[in-house]
Formats: sequence, structure tokens, C-alpha cells
Amino acid sequence: MTRAAAYMSGRLPVPAMLAIAGGTVVVTFALMALSYGSGRPSDNAFSPAVAVHLASVLPALPIGALILYGRKGDARHRLLGRIWVMLMLVAAISSFWFALSFIHIFSLVVLVSVPLSLWRLRQGDITGHRRAMEGMYIGLVIAGAFAFIPGRFLGDLAFG
Repeated sequence: MTRAAAYMSGRLPVPAMLAIAGGTVVVTFALMALSYGSGRPSDNAFSPAVAVHLASVLPALPIGALILYGRKGDARHRLLGRIWVMLMLVAAISSFWFALSFIHIFSLVVLVSVPLSLWRLRQGDITGHRRAMEGMYIGLVIAGAFAFIPGRFLGDLAFG
């Protein structure tokens, strides 16, 4: 079955299932961290900026997977795409209000990639649009994984 046929039939290909599973794992760790944390204050303590950031990245993970592995160009894709882009912009902007680290490179990438991908779409460069969006989603997953490094807020909450 071709990739296009898999999209049309509603059957998810293996990469889609892996993306959704990976996003689910990151969301689960985040929720575990928020539920079972030690409560110790740190440089990355839970603040309104962290709350806004988590509130934007947690839904962005599954929504991004649905967009990337769903049917392209229809009304659902456009609606979810607009929601996802807004979530990513909120996540990128909110990240600058707490302890800066190398992960903020991803925030800068989002701030550049969103307008670039929309410009490419308007120019009819669907491949360029797709690559920019896929790159942002991969960055989201990688940044989410790095957020669990010991010494960072979620890492300390999840693993002590």
C-alpha cells in the first residue's frame, strides 16, 4: 500500500505510530513530573511562564503527529495546522521567560520556521512547507526529550 493510500484509508503507517507513541511518552513523563515532583525550589521552578509553555507543548505533540500523518490539504488539516502553529509560537515565546539553555535554539528555529513555512505554502512550495513543519515537529520531540535531563525542571521532577 502506498503512503498516500494509507493516509486515505485511515491506516497509520509505522512512522506515524512511532511519532504518536513518542509524543505520548513525553506527555506521560511531563504529567508524571507535575504529579510526583519533590517540590524543591530550583532555578527552573514552576512559574506562570513554565505553565504556559507546558500548556502549549503538551497538546502540540499529539496534534502535530495527527497533522503529519493525516490527510493533507483538507479543512481538518488547515484547522489543526493553525492550532498547532499557534501552540508552537506560544511555546517558543514563553520559553524565553525561564532559564535559558541550549534548548532555546529550537525556540529560535520555530520563530524563523513558522513564517518561512507559511511563505513557502503561499508560493506553492508544498515540499518546502512540509519539510519546515516536519523539522519543527522533530525539534519539538527532541526539545521535549532534552527537557527531562537531570537538573532541569521536568528532569528533577520526574527523576528526583
